[in-house]
Amino acid sequence: MAAGWLRHLAGDSVEVRSAGSQPAERINPVAVEAMREVGIDITANTPRKLDRDTAESSDVLVTMGCGDVCPVFPGRRYLDWPLDDPAGQGLEAVRSIRDEIRRRVEQLLGELHRTSGTGRGTIEQ
Repeated sequence: MAAGWLRHLAGDSVEVRSAGSQPAERINPVAVEAMREVGIDITANTPRKLDRDTAESSDVLVTMGCGDVCPVFPGRRYLDWPLDDPAGQGLEAVRSIRDEIRRRVEQLLGELHRTSGTGRGTIEQ
């Protein structure tokens, strides 16, 4: 959902990569529905494992409970967003998570554009 929001809100001003420390086999269908409600289609996304090259080539990494599993590189900005996992939750709960992710993505975009005018980021879901 975070990568979907970032692509939707930033357009081409930010390069978005999405990966996970323990990715599921498929995108959560409830998350797909919640994003569809706000006009964002995330069905083309495929869960991928966060690899060293992706992390190393990004300026900002946003994690959601990754902990010690995610690689750390000097000079990168790391943000951890402790959010509820939408897995196994109903649409109402996932809507709340979706909306909180949007708020955080908007804040991050404001910071990126103020500091550099552009940026690259990895969103880890």
